[in-house]
Amino acid sequence: MKMNLSQFATQCHRLIKSEPGPAGRAKLASLLQEVLLDSEFVNTYVDPSVGERTILHEDPELGFCILAHHYDDAKTSMPHDHAHSWAIYGQARGETEMRDYELISAASADQPGKVRHTRTYTLSPGMAHVYNEGDLHSPKRVLSTSLIRIEGTNMAKVKRFKYEPVS
Repeated sequence: MKMNLSQFATQCHRLIKSEPGPAGRAKLASLLQEVLLDSEFVNTYVDPSVGERTILHEDPELGFCILAHHYDDAKTSMPHDHAHSWAIYGQARGETEMRDYELISAASADQPGKVRHTRTYTLSPGMAHVYNEGDLHSPKRVLSTSLIRIEGTNMAKVKRFKYEPVS
């Protein structure tokens, strides 16, 4: 194994602390792509027992999280953003069809926002993609898939609004 989880988390911390904006996240995505190409790293930290959401590391200073996800079956998510945060999706196994959206009308606590589909692309093993604050997207998984995702904050603790696609 070229890098273990502790070493990866330390490098993530350095990158986020030194460049907390989109340029730093692009570098973080490149680092994630490196570990995704390391089959020993992937097999060690992203085996099927991790389930749909397992936090591998939560940074005590900066609050970012490194997560492992494994989906046995097909799963499609509705369009969403990461509220005031960001996320980087890194494909470990299988493929994820991602759809991006543009905002048509804002969401509120009482009413879903409206979004329009703008593009579709596939994340294959070894690929990582950054979703900055406000980037609207939805993943679709047809077969078994695994990924490593880095969140700017623990999204399980964040209230998010709903969005609905329109034609």
